[in-house]
Amino acid sequence: MSSRSKVLYTGFTDDLETRVFTHKKKLLSGFTARYNITRLMYYEDFPDAESALDRERQIKGWLRVKKIALIESVNPQWNDLSEGWFDE
Repeated sequence: MSSRSKVLYTGFTDDLETRVFTHKKKLLSGFTARYNITRLMYYEDFPDAESALDRERQIKGWLRVKKIALIESVNPQWNDLSEGWFDE
């Protein structure tokens, strides 16, 4: 996920829609609320939580430039992939 100014956040969840809603509505305090991280830029599906957590750790270990390349490989315009999911 990212802010409009492209501050990045990487996380994993077993319920993407609920997690995105939580970030958009800033229901939890912390990094994402503080930096207004409300836009879904990229996501992957995994068969189990362990695989997802391994991938999260891998991506978090990357330099910013590599994270941006991953996002832009599927979302070059940085569109919010969750646009239209919720009543805005």
